[in-house]
Amino acid sequence: MIERIHLRVVHAVEEYGSLTAAAKELCVTQSALSHTIRKLEDNLGTEIWLREGRSLRLTEAGRYLLNIANRVLPLLDHAEGKLKQISKGERGTLRVGMECHPCYQWLLNIVAPFLEAWPDVDVDVKQKFKFGGVGAMLDYEIDLLVTPDPFYKSGLTFQPVFDYEQVLVVAKSHPLASCEFIRPEDLRDQVLLTYPVETSRLDIYAQFLNPGGVVPKSHKVFETTEILLQMVACGRGVAALPRWLSEEYCAKLPLAVVRLGEKGINKQIFLGTRNGDTDIEYLNAFMEMARTYQQPKVKDFS
Repeated sequence: MIERIHLRVVHAVEEYGSLTAAAKELCVTQSALSHTIRKLEDNLGTEIWLREGRSLRLTEAGRYLLNIANRVLPLLDHAEGKLKQISKGERGTLRVGMECHPCYQWLLNIVAPFLEAWPDVDVDVKQKFKFGGVGAMLDYEIDLLVTPDPFYKSGLTFQPVFDYEQVLVVAKSHPLASCEFIRPEDLRDQVLLTYPVETSRLDIYAQFLNPGGVVPKSHKVFETTEILLQMVACGRGVAALPRWLSEEYCAKLPLAVVRLGEKGINKQIFLGTRNGDTDIEYLNAFMEMARTYQQPKVKDFS
């Protein structure tokens, strides 16, 4: 029989690289850990690791077991945490996963009133999911996924909560700043600045440049919105961002906003949840706050 400790052993050895380090992490002796491994291999009738000098390499059976551990352990930890919270009368923690950089700015406006309304609930925002949030939802690593590109899968529900327009941001002195809208060919000789996301998942490519058969002069990536827009303001390139976020920075920097195409590119922010979590009060409250939130209008005082 495969027990939870077996999954923890496989996970720990793979994560920490040796029996000694894994034993220390699990608070057991190395001999006890070796005994657990031998007993598991005897029960399964197959080897989990192959020894190569002082290191261990997972066998095919071991890799399969590690995959199970990566999925099951977070689920068990989540269940234990929930049960402990219930027994103590606590609410818990809302774990939010982010799949888009500018969405983080929007999320902050929801988190503040939520924390005030739900003082016994914490919010933990995780940004490590580079368009892999669906797996994190199914593996119970997060409770809520914020994304502009929902991936519909059995067991998950995505609801649109915020409409926005994707626009081009340029320096006020840029020749395109005076245009009512631009066409794909207008970016053929431009330096495009974006977040570090695959081009196939960037709207500026998928919905604007690629259909027009246009490739920009060059493409550079930046991790933060602040640095990216500082580069745009200095004439180092152009960027495609949500209108609400762009206009917020237009009040601080010499920037201008131009529509992408005559009809523009309209997008939505979606919140993804597990179907089995519909009875969690604070999760539903967060969803409602997100749906009813209105982005304040930003005036340009420059």
